[in-house]
Amino acid sequence: MRTLYRDGIVACRGAFSTEWADRVREDVEAAFEEARSRPDGAVGRGPNRWYVEIHPEQLRGFVDLVDHPWVRELCTAVLGEDYEIVELGFDVPFAGAVNQPWHRDFPAPEETRREGRLTSLAFNLTAVDTEEDMGPFEVAPGTQFDDGAEFDHGMFPPKSLYPRYEERAVRKHPRRGDISARSALTIHRGTRNFSDKARPVLVLGVDAPGAGNAEHHDTAVTKRYWEHLPERVRAHLRCPVVDELTPITQKHTIEGLVMGEA
Repeated sequence: MRTLYRDGIVACRGAFSTEWADRVREDVEAAFEEARSRPDGAVGRGPNRWYVEIHPEQLRGFVDLVDHPWVRELCTAVLGEDYEIVELGFDVPFAGAVNQPWHRDFPAPEETRREGRLTSLAFNLTAVDTEEDMGPFEVAPGTQFDDGAEFDHGMFPPKSLYPRYEERAVRKHPRRGDISARSALTIHRGTRNFSDKARPVLVLGVDAPGAGNAEHHDTAVTKRYWEHLPERVRAHLRCPVVDELTPITQKHTIEGLVMGEA
């Protein structure tokens, strides 16, 4: 928790086996093919870069992930005992993806601006071993509490501030089985993918009660799936329980990312 509040990002190396991570990749690839087969199944996050939100049942390792002790304990420490799982999805930068503009994922909430308190976490889990030419995630540590008054839409800092982020920039090269957790307010970007390989990354979004990010997502579970979930997972999964799942139409669009870095 100290590292997260200092740097805006923290990691747990080797949380899962490489075999487990390979199953995640299989599920992500299947979900991506399904999403791309229908209108608005995937949303662009820049040239050759896509985001897809999925239902928990589409990921065989969902319970393993959300019930991992490091994930559970970090959520409790940062967000409180009643934290809420609000998002499950993945980003995929393909060959030819370009640098994104520096950004945060949404404007800073009042609790963060006034009290310096984080009200959400974004967990990332790579489905491949990240190499330097694959467009690694780049983060500017310690920027989660930057004043966003000058930011376009509260998310995109002006280019006059880029030297600050470039001076601090750290590229991350996670391996299969690693987990990271960050504040979505920490300034970051995806970088250019020079390779011929995709770099899929799973995203798990978690809120403190009342943070409000759930309204941007459409996670649901079937009754059969719900009945087989451990109680301590059900306690944090605030989503509809339905007879049949409906494919998700992506609505978590970030327009400033669509064209890549201008």
